[in-house]
Amino acid sequence: MEESGEQKKRSKGKKDDLFHVLHKVPYGDSPYVKAKHAQLVDKDPEAAVALFWKAINEGDKVESALKDMANVLKQLDRSEEAIEAINSFRSICSKESQESLDNVLIDLYMKCGRTDEQIELIKKRLRLIYQGDAFNGKTTKTARCHGKKLKISIQQETSRLLGKLGWAYMQNKNYMMAEVVQRKAQLLGPDSNRACNLGLCLIKRARFEEAHLVLQDVLQCRIPGSDDDKTRKRAEELVMELKSVLPHPQSMDNFTLDDNFVEELDHLLNAWGPNRSRRLPIFKEISQDQLP
Repeated sequence: MEESGEQKKRSKGKKDDLFHVLHKVPYGDSPYVKAKHAQLVDKDPEAAVALFWKAINEGDKVESALKDMANVLKQLDRSEEAIEAINSFRSICSKESQESLDNVLIDLYMKCGRTDEQIELIKKRLRLIYQGDAFNGKTTKTARCHGKKLKISIQQETSRLLGKLGWAYMQNKNYMMAEVVQRKAQLLGPDSNRACNLGLCLIKRARFEEAHLVLQDVLQCRIPGSDDDKTRKRAEELVMELKSVLPHPQSMDNFTLDDNFVEELDHLLNAWGPNRSRRLPIFKEISQDQLP
């Protein structure tokens, strides 16, 4: 039996819905929609960038277009251009979007090796958490990871930012600050990859016995994420590196502690009392006498 016009219309509508769901492409014919189509369906990043620029200039979903364009530019190894775009146009974006723009910038700074700017921006985000201004005043936020929606708590976000900060200090070869920050990150949310970073810091500081204990925690699956093959391989490689330097221990410290910022971190992790409901619970402080 031949389908009626109405049946054909419904059938076409279902196919269109399936297409948009599969490709995660929004409905419509605006510059932003065309940009997403170029990015996700046509796999044409250059065309997507041009269309995202058009969307920004025409005021079409500016915040989303700016973030999406920055990510496409990063994939094209044009991260400097993405940084300039965000810094130029973020002033016309809403207050609610500034946090996600900062997160994009943090990764772009890391990609470009602009670690000093990355460090300062992460510090800014941590101070906002301390002031109770992160997540737009809420205790959790919704984020996307591999296409799935996740609830992220302030504690998880703090731990994530501290991990990135520790990595940035490592790139600057400031292993003393990197160790302090990584330890604080581990207090909030133990993570095997950060444990490997901490192990590397300790190796660079010629604290070999401590490094061995930290890496063994990964290899013996005592830390979340230790079952990840890539992380275990990295831990094994660091243990081999540890064995190679044991006969000739040499400290590679060329930096001192940023005492003011360490004190700020201690307040961040330790100063939220029961009468300050917008802030985190009290966490154990790493006292100064635990530092070498």
